[in-house]
Amino acid sequence: MLKIIETGIRDLIVIEANVFGDERGYFYESFNEKVWKEKVGKLPNFVQDNESMSNKGVLRGLHFQQPPFSQGKLVRVVQGSVLDVAVDLRKDSETYGQHFKIKLSGENKKQLFVPEGFAHGFLTLENNTIFSYKCTNFYNKESEGGLLWNDDDLGIDWGINKPVLSEKDKFYKSFSTFVTPFV
Repeated sequence: MLKIIETGIRDLIVIEANVFGDERGYFYESFNEKVWKEKVGKLPNFVQDNESMSNKGVLRGLHFQQPPFSQGKLVRVVQGSVLDVAVDLRKDSETYGQHFKIKLSGENKKQLFVPEGFAHGFLTLENNTIFSYKCTNFYNKESEGGLLWNDDDLGIDWGINKPVLSEKDKFYKSFSTFVTPFV
């Protein structure tokens, strides 16, 4: 059975599953449409699955796709661990500009649902970390956007000063100059 945990930011939820293990290994249900409808309500329409592998110290984010190609994401770690962060970019939200962070790992099996209208990023805490996510829209390069990972206005404590970044992640805008396309 999946357990849904509120984060304090509307629509951003943590999902915990019952893990059944024995000497052979483990089994758990990572998604169940019926439970989602009962406990969350509106069912996301997942259309694309993605997976990445990163070594310790890699930071990917803070990324989003602008409307009409916005994406919601159900994220989890298959192997290793990450510090996962979501920032509310919805202009009319009472938590606009606030962030939520959580440790996701292959061991704790927690998942985070990041709805449309959020920037998302993660820092890998172990080598060979495998990160997996289901998306509610297809990737569209032209709608790609991001915020600077270490922006003072966001105040995210990543616990690292010099992560390994892609070139684009080094030069995203600060939150103070960002004009949100999300309502």
